[in-house]
Amino acid sequence: MPVFWLTLIVLAISAVGFVLGRRRALASADGDSRNLHSLPVYYGSNAFMKSVVPALGLMFVWLLVQPLFIDNRISQMIPDAEISEGSNIGLVMSEVRRTADGLQNAVDLGLIDDETAKNARTDFTDITQRLRDAGQVVTNQITQTVLRAAQAYRAMSQTSNLLMTIAVLIVAVAGAAWGMMEGKKAFRARNTVEQGIMALLIAAASVAILTTIGIVLSLIFNTIEFFSLYPASEFFFLLEWAPSFSGRGGASSLGIIPLLWGTLYISLVALLVAVPIGLFAAIYLSEYAGPKMRGIAKPLLEILAGIPTIVYGLFALLTIGPILLSVFGDNGLGWMQGQRAVLTAGLAMGIMLIPFVSSLSDDIINAVPQAMRDGSYGLGATKSETIKQVVLPAALPGIVGAILLAASRAIGETMIVVLGAGAAARLSLNPFEAMTTVTAKIVSQLTGDSDFASPEALVAFALGMTLFIITLGLNVFALYIVRKYREQYE
Repeated sequence: MPVFWLTLIVLAISAVGFVLGRRRALASADGDSRNLHSLPVYYGSNAFMKSVVPALGLMFVWLLVQPLFIDNRISQMIPDAEISEGSNIGLVMSEVRRTADGLQNAVDLGLIDDETAKNARTDFTDITQRLRDAGQVVTNQITQTVLRAAQAYRAMSQTSNLLMTIAVLIVAVAGAAWGMMEGKKAFRARNTVEQGIMALLIAAASVAILTTIGIVLSLIFNTIEFFSLYPASEFFFLLEWAPSFSGRGGASSLGIIPLLWGTLYISLVALLVAVPIGLFAAIYLSEYAGPKMRGIAKPLLEILAGIPTIVYGLFALLTIGPILLSVFGDNGLGWMQGQRAVLTAGLAMGIMLIPFVSSLSDDIINAVPQAMRDGSYGLGATKSETIKQVVLPAALPGIVGAILLAASRAIGETMIVVLGAGAAARLSLNPFEAMTTVTAKIVSQLTGDSDFASPEALVAFALGMTLFIITLGLNVFALYIVRKYREQYE
């Protein structure tokens, strides 16, 4: 049964439990809600909660564990002789899962019947042709063993889904019955429901932490898998990036240094644009602009933060690039050969970062106590001298933190780089040449034609792990700077 319909059935069972639980509580009080410990709605909510929460929780955990369990069982069916040189069990299992999906699609389209899809003695040539007819990309990796494993994978998935449906429905019905049986006038339903809601709130607050842990673990495991197929020394120290999607990693050069250089170079250009403009805008808004001008200029400036990055990428490609080419290209100074360049992406990214720098800096400057300004004026300092010698030094730690946060935002940008800087991985100091970044290559590697478990695809996780460590380090350093040097004024 599809998960959507199973969820609807569980909700329906829980709704019935709500009605019956409320009705039973009123019946125990002879229809007078004043004789109940809690309001009638709490008795119904108790039955609803004890039905829906365990049932959906079981379904969620089952869906998480099921692929891992089936992968482990099926991988034991594949002999070591089936794993060719330069491959691994992950590559073979990816073909097994893909073939199992193809079998299901063929059954859904009516190209084969369910019995044929399950039969381990099905003719290999016939069924591979039917997979092609169903739109399945049949590669050379599909062998008789892979096909048999795919049939077993599909059968185990169907059995597991059936068991999950039965278990979830039993838990939902049992929970509703349990909550309904507790519907007596002396039962403290309100306390139970409030404790349950508190537990749900704690679980919701834990989602961010668990999500972060899940992201980190997925990066770590796939990065380890990549380094088991590709030398770490070449990844970190090779000065060339040239993946080969036709091979298994042996012909690929996957050095991260050209990508890191492009990332840092484009981010530096963006910060050279964003920091002066954003800081000067923050000083004007906080120290010189009147309330009316500030009320107009600040929201207009912060609109830039709400523009999608793909729009900035198109702006870089269609506006900034042609302008730079007309000035520095063949019709101008002759330094620029195409619209895509480091300077194109850097300028667009810098415009995008202006509201990050200006808004954070403005809040930090406004946090400087007015008494410090008044004391400076009392000593005879002018407004500009007060800003330079009193306000900015007091706000400097926060401003540095804002700049570092903007830098981490620039390092993680993708679409502006793809459209504005090109896809060339090179080591060069020329800002008029096309380059690329780590994030752009993560996208290209995961959307290539290679198998998901191949080095050419797994390298995206190693790139992501490296980028995660860099941006995490910048964020931690920014928070350290702000907390260590922030002055507390009475």
